[in-house]
Amino acid sequence: QVQLVESGGGLVQTGGSLKLSCVATGSIGNIKEMGWYRQVPGKQRELVAVLITDGDVNYSDTAKGRFTISSDNRKNSVSLQMNNLNPEDTAVYYCNADVRRPGLPWYTQYWGRGTQVTVSS
Repeated sequence: QVQLVESGGGLVQTGGSLKLSCVATGSIGNIKEMGWYRQVPGKQRELVAVLITDGDVNYSDTAKGRFTISSDNRKNSVSLQMNNLNPEDTAVYYCNADVRRPGLPWYTQYWGRGTQVTVSS
């Protein structure tokens, strides 16, 4: 089985910064994509930023210029540095990864349990 474990959420004031981290553990053959989504109550989960193993990065419009995603492929981890946070960034942030398990030809999408980010005004 594969697990994604997030850390780094919390409470911060407007204009502050937080860094989220996520580590994938378990039976992992290869990770194709790894990134972050967020969700607020009553709304759909939305993309924040995702890294593709060929080096491509995709940011949401709200994340561009403020958030930076990075990874350490050897450790199967991804981080999200979030700067200049505002109350609209308040959400539960979820780690996501497309993982191929050893011996299998297909990829499966996994989610972490989420970490709360709250930005006070």
